[in-house]
Amino acid sequence: MSIYFYLSLIPEALIASMLPPKEFGSYLAVGTKKRTRGQALFFTLQEVEKTSFIIKDIDKKCVPHPDGEPKHSVYISIYRVLERTPLSAIGNLYLVTSDGRVLEMESKKQLPDVALPFHMYQEICPVHPRIVSSLNPKEFCAYITDPNSAIHVPKICFVDLRLGELSENPENGAIRDLPYSAIEHLRDCLIQLNKNPEKHTKTVDRIHSQSFPYRTIMSGVFVGGREELLYYPFPTGEELQSKYYEWWRSASIVGDHSSL
Repeated sequence: MSIYFYLSLIPEALIASMLPPKEFGSYLAVGTKKRTRGQALFFTLQEVEKTSFIIKDIDKKCVPHPDGEPKHSVYISIYRVLERTPLSAIGNLYLVTSDGRVLEMESKKQLPDVALPFHMYQEICPVHPRIVSSLNPKEFCAYITDPNSAIHVPKICFVDLRLGELSENPENGAIRDLPYSAIEHLRDCLIQLNKNPEKHTKTVDRIHSQSFPYRTIMSGVFVGGREELLYYPFPTGEELQSKYYEWWRSASIVGDHSSL
């Protein structure tokens, strides 16, 4: 049996497994009593042997059970994993719903055209505050990973979330179907940014859960450092209703029980 390597984001960990990606995703979400049922996000990793992680004995640890069942997981590292993972080693991204439905996303070189006055970002790993910002995704990644800043991280994974009319009209924009709690606090944060153009970010929630409703994703998921940014575009509405209907139905109806 093959051994796969995964970078889990919720929680952050480097894991070896004999399960292929979609089976591994279902296992993470619903297949063990060791973790609470819930959403999972992870990347496949390539050429892990060329990284700084110690994996020399993994072929002796990641072996089938006596009854032939594949080994589900062997944890290799749980500390500063994203920081130590070269972006060149990161493969496809998988978003898993709380009932184990798995969506595979490939990276794309061309970044999204999101020329909006304001954005909202949910940082996922290694820290996870929720931020509103006047910076586009590329600018935001560079800002968060700037080593000259007093507060920064070497690498960051984040997602941009829908703001609807609030993105262009914080004071009077309609809420419509935005599902966020404390919506007036969110509006106030955007108004403060609008009144202070020299300020580029405002924290909405300093200790927000890593989980987030997939239905609120605007353009996709990003992972990067100071000089490079990988972009994983979220499927279009048409694709979600056709090609990925079962996953989308799960994400929309079953939900991920995450904090809004």
